[in-house]
Amino acid sequence: MPESMTQLEIARSGETTSEMESIAQREGIALKTIRAEVAAGRMIIPANKNHLAHGLKPIGIGIAVTCKVNANIGNSETVGDKESELEKLHTAIQYGADTVMDLSTGNRIDEIRTALIAASPVPIGTVPIYQMVEELDGQIEEMQPQQFLDIVERQARQGVDYMTIHCAIRLELLPKALDRLIGIVSRGGSLIAKWMMAHRRENPLYTHFDDLCEIMRQYDVSWSLGDGLRPGCLADACDAAQYGELDVMGELTRRGRARGTQVMVEGPGHVPMHKIEENIRRQQAVCDGAPFYLLGPVVTDFAPGYDHITSGIGAAMAGMYGAAMLCYVTPKEHLGLPKPEDVKQGMIAYKIAAHAADIARERPGARDRDDAISKARLLFDWNRQFELALDPETARAYHDETLPEELFKSQKYCSMCGPKYCAMRISQDIRELCKTSELVELKPKL
Repeated sequence: MPESMTQLEIARSGETTSEMESIAQREGIALKTIRAEVAAGRMIIPANKNHLAHGLKPIGIGIAVTCKVNANIGNSETVGDKESELEKLHTAIQYGADTVMDLSTGNRIDEIRTALIAASPVPIGTVPIYQMVEELDGQIEEMQPQQFLDIVERQARQGVDYMTIHCAIRLELLPKALDRLIGIVSRGGSLIAKWMMAHRRENPLYTHFDDLCEIMRQYDVSWSLGDGLRPGCLADACDAAQYGELDVMGELTRRGRARGTQVMVEGPGHVPMHKIEENIRRQQAVCDGAPFYLLGPVVTDFAPGYDHITSGIGAAMAGMYGAAMLCYVTPKEHLGLPKPEDVKQGMIAYKIAAHAADIARERPGARDRDDAISKARLLFDWNRQFELALDPETARAYHDETLPEELFKSQKYCSMCGPKYCAMRISQDIRELCKTSELVELKPKL
């Protein structure tokens, strides 16, 4: 097939790619299913042609494959450098990140991004307007549309696999957002809103959507249609601004696909539990089944420092209802720039959420690892339990905190129950008694 064709266009032509073959093998799904899902737009393969040439291992993001997890990293104007961002990248990948977004602001953005792409076997995403505002020294009002197009083309040429671009925040929606409890919480959304208010003109990313599609198609960069009006607290969830922007996302999904580009849609960050299913179902209907990519959602706002937990709860539910990818939240959310340990905690929480969602959706083989670790527990095979654990080092450390000697790796108890009160050991004793006694109906003695 011509090199200029995107994964979407190739799939629509009835052909397959080596990337589709790799995903089919990894997911244990028929190749024809992968091709059909890509062709329908229900699955994307974020794989910039320039990143593929440098070791990218392609993944599929869509409802037909396992629920994916993204990790956000990036320096800020006050904290971070290339070396620390590379450390975060390696930490995220070590704990299972399927994609990584570079949200760097401040200095040396191009240098950091180049290093991350070169070092990453997983897709890299960005939010181009962050670099735009840095180059304008914070004066987003001075942005000319061509300047933004140039930034997108530069990042695409570097090898960025997918980009969050806030095309769907329309001028007519701003009054609805400003009437909220806490207004606009998306950084990209707030920047575009400021530009629109300064010029009293329509969102230039919306009016230049077709031009952006041409750049994305050239490098096969996937869209991540940014939700610039996502709710930033429970009080603002599911309001007219959020759902109004979602309607525009539906329009842009169809326009993007028509121009040969792959599209996924970003979802809200704060939603009460009883509204999560409504959000998923609405997005799937409005956006014609485009993969849904959610930040969380956070299900309660009262636990700063623990939002990897408050959002992990929402993420598991979102995955169960049909979210294709979950964007992790770290304990530092709302508080500060994450460090490597925060990245680890965020990834652990979200790998749990995604795995739980896959089990709930009854994906073939999703529970195999759970069953294997259960068998290891039954056999008191502690080393096998550590090996199968999502975080083996922590599991081993917790066990060894009280029973560190090697002999305890073969004992039929831990420090919780001790040698006398372990229910699983007692259960095994009962089984042995059953083997040595007559198999008769058990009746109480009178």
